[in-house]
This record gives sequence, structure tokens and C-alpha cells, in this order.
Amino acid sequence: MSAHRGVRQPGLDELRLLAKVARMYHEKGIRQPRIASELNLSQARVSRMLKQAVEVGIVHTVVTMPSGVHSDLEDELQGRYGLRDAVVVDTGGLSVGPSGLAEGVDEDVLPALGSGAAAYLDMTLTGGHLIGISSWSETLISAVDRMPRKSVPVAEKVVQIVGGLGDAAVQMQATRLTARFAELTGAMPVYLPAPGLVGTPAVRRAMMNDVSVRDVLGTWGQLTDAVVGIGSLQPSPLLQRSGNAVAQADQDELRRLGAVGDVCFRFFDEEGHHVRSTFDQRVIGVTAKELLAVPRRIGVAGGDRKYSAIRAALLGGWVNILITDLSMAQRLLAD
Repeated sequence: MSAHRGVRQPGLDELRLLAKVARMYHEKGIRQPRIASELNLSQARVSRMLKQAVEVGIVHTVVTMPSGVHSDLEDELQGRYGLRDAVVVDTGGLSVGPSGLAEGVDEDVLPALGSGAAAYLDMTLTGGHLIGISSWSETLISAVDRMPRKSVPVAEKVVQIVGGLGDAAVQMQATRLTARFAELTGAMPVYLPAPGLVGTPAVRRAMMNDVSVRDVLGTWGQLTDAVVGIGSLQPSPLLQRSGNAVAQADQDELRRLGAVGDVCFRFFDEEGHHVRSTFDQRVIGVTAKELLAVPRRIGVAGGDRKYSAIRAALLGGWVNILITDLSMAQRLLAD
């Protein structure tokens, strides 16, 4: 048994007693009052001896991670990317490629990410929150579908931070996302009555001056939390169906400017720097400056095709809390 540096090593007789107390407590499960009674010691001394047994190395604390829990990776992600928090979910049943990382898992990732995000939000929304939510994310829809209803209100408002009038059937999903999240958290829903994209910067300026839109804009500077997806340059199926997908000409422009991904239609390059473009001037939604000022920016995203976008979003600070899958976490740490 090696001595812990800076700790006085007791004599052999004292070590025997420390070991006896430690075994009674840790191995046999005997409570401290009974140990004190059986060994004719005070309970305070038993407590001190249990602490001393740790200090001198008789007792070692070992934390064993349950299956599906990846706290070590979460800690590494926080340290590597300066995150406030990270959640790594295990999708299960993934195919593993030559690199040792799971491949082709985008479809499998969605329900697992949804469950992970739902659990995280359920635990961390504790009251008084003003939450902005991105409407165009199948992952967020999956999360809200899995969230339990809070017994008491934990948020004041749930605010739509990107416009979204497109295909009626898909728009209903986006509106339902805001409404359902507000219902589950006991908050008041605040909708943005405008499209996410318009044809020209002039049209955007005109719509931003509309009184119903201005009322919503006024809440964005007060947000305590933003719950967002992280998009790649290639639009998701939801965006393609919605009529709000990025047109090919816009994709070409953004690609030329180095864009690899977006949060709330605000595109960034591989180092996370905001890409300013004509497309950017036609977005009706939270600005990059407003988004980066939100204290908790919770990004929910995973799947192989989003690696470049997620990494860039972390480097640029677009999100400071990440909920992702195991394969993505490993890949982000392998850089």
C-alpha cells in the first residue's frame, strides 16, 4: 500500500483499526452508529477514520460507468471545445467502418438524440426560462415528442426564432413544435408570423418593420436559452418539403464563400466564422449577434453527414451545450 503524498502514515496498529472500520462500512454495509457501538468508539471518530482510510489509500473510489453512459467523453468534449455541458447518447446497433467509427447512422440517430435532448431539457429547465426554439429541425420535433409534461411551469415563454411559412403540411409541424414545447413547459408560445426566407433584402426589411413581427423581435434579446438544430449545407428533408430549403443558387454562393453549416439559417465556415452573403440578408430570424448573446445555446445534432457543421458550430461558439451521438463525439475528439 503506497502512502498518499503529504498524508501522515499511521502506525501498524492504527492501520489495522482503520482497515477494520473501512471493511465493516464499505464491504459489510454496517452503519456508522453500529460500528461505533461494536468497537467502542465514538461515532465522530468512526466518521474521521473512514475519511482517513481514504486519505492513506486503504479505500479507493472507483466510478464504473453504466452501459450507455459516456461521462468521460462528455468531459473531454467540454474541455476540448469550451462547452458548458455535453450529452453523448448511444444509438445502439450501429455499423462500424474501417475507422472504428459508426457509419451511415443518420436515420438511427434521430430517435436517440430526441430522447437524449428530451431528458436533458426535462432535468435542466427549472423555472423562469425564456426559450427560443428553431422551428426547422426534425431532431427537435423528435425531442419534444418525447418530453414529459412538467407539473409546474418551468418557462415563461417559448419563442419561435426563425420564420417558416412554407408548405402547409410541414409548416403545421413547425408551429406544433413551438406550441407543444410551450405546453409541456407551461410557457406562453410566441410565434413569428413570417417566412424564414424572402426573395430580396428589401422584402425582408419591409417585413421586419411589420408590427406583429417587431413584437416577436423584441423578445430575442431577452432569451435565456436557445434550443437549435445544426444544419449542414445540404438541406434536411424537412426543409426540402417545407418550401424553405436553400435554393441551389444560394447553396452555390454559400459554398463558394466557404460555408459548411448553419444554426437558424445563419451560415458559418469550417472555423465557425459567420459567412455574410446575400442569402444572409434575406433571412427572417434571430441574427448571429443575438443568438451568440443567449446564455445557454443548446445544439441537438448528430449523424455522419453533419460532422463538419457540428465541429464548426462548436469552434464558433454557436452552441455551448451539445447533445450528440457516440460516433460523432468520438469523431470530434479524434481531430
